[in-house]
Amino acid sequence: MGRYAGVFGPHAPESTYVGHAYPEQLFDTGEVRLNYAVAGDASASPLLLIPGQTESWWGYEPAMGLLAEHFHVHAVDLRGQGRSTRTPRRYTLDNIGNDLVRFLDGVIGRPAFVSGLSSGGLLSAWLSAFAEPGQVLAACYEDPPFFSSELDPVIGPGLMSTVGPLFALYVKYLGDQWSIGDWDGFVAGAPQELAGWQAHVALAGGTAEPPQHLKEYDPEWGRAFVGGTFTTGCPHQVMLSQVKVPVLFTHHFRMLDDESGSLIGAATDDQAARVVELVENSGAPLTYRSFPMMGHSMHAQDPALFAGTLVDWFTAARS
Repeated sequence: MGRYAGVFGPHAPESTYVGHAYPEQLFDTGEVRLNYAVAGDASASPLLLIPGQTESWWGYEPAMGLLAEHFHVHAVDLRGQGRSTRTPRRYTLDNIGNDLVRFLDGVIGRPAFVSGLSSGGLLSAWLSAFAEPGQVLAACYEDPPFFSSELDPVIGPGLMSTVGPLFALYVKYLGDQWSIGDWDGFVAGAPQELAGWQAHVALAGGTAEPPQHLKEYDPEWGRAFVGGTFTTGCPHQVMLSQVKVPVLFTHHFRMLDDESGSLIGAATDDQAARVVELVENSGAPLTYRSFPMMGHSMHAQDPALFAGTLVDWFTAARS
C-alpha cells in the first residue's frame, strides 16, 4: 500500500476537499448523494454543467460567473467524483445518466439546457437521447470521446489507443476508492509505462502529491472504462441514433502521435463525422464547430470563449 491508501474521498473530507467561491449543496437521488453548486438568477433558463472524468464541478468555476449572466447555472459532481457518493461496480453511462435525470427532475424542475465535457459530453449526449420528454431543451457536447472511449468502436481508434493506458495506471497504482494510494509508484511508473504524451498528461498537475482533481476522483471510474463496463448496454452508435433535441458539438485538438501511433485528443475527424451523421439521421439538428487549436477543456482554457459559444448557440436554439 502507498502512503495515500484510503486517504481521499467523501469519508475523509478534511484531507480531500478545499473551499470554493460558490456554496455547495447535496441532492439525494435515493442511491447517491450528488454534490452541486448554483449561480445566477433563479428566473433565468436553467443550464446543467456536467464535468469530465477526473473533474469536479469546480472545473467550471471560471466560466460560471459569465454563464450566470444569462442562465440559472447548476454544476454537478457525478457519482464517484467530487463530494458525491462513491458506488463500487456501478459506474455506467446508464446509471450516471439516470442520476442526472433525477437531478433535472428533483433540483431543476423545468426544461434545461445541458453541456458536458469529455465523459460529461457522453452524458450530455445520453440526456439528449434518453432524458424524460421535455427535460432537455438543447445539448452541448464539449469535445467528447465518442467511439474513442469504447474498447471496440465501430469506427476509428478505441480506448487503449487513446487515454486508456493512463486510466489503467490509475487503477494499478491508486486503486478503487484510493485503496492502494501509491502516488509515488504512479509518478515513477508513468514515464516507463505510458507514451510520452500520456505521461505528460499524467504528471501535468505536479508530482509532489496528488493534484486536487485526483484527490476528488474515484479511480474505479478508470477501471469501468478499461474494463468496458462503462458503456455496457449503451453503445455510442445506438445512443447517438436516438438524439431528440438540438445539439452543439465542439471538437477540439486532435492528432496522431508519431511515437506511439495513438490518438492525442478526444476523437478523430472520421469519428466526429460519424457522430454528425448519426445525430442528423436521428432527425435532431446538429451544429458542428471545430476548434483544432483548443485544448480538451474549453471552459478551463478560455472561459470567455466557452461562455460566449454556449450563450450564442443556446439563444439561437431557443428562438
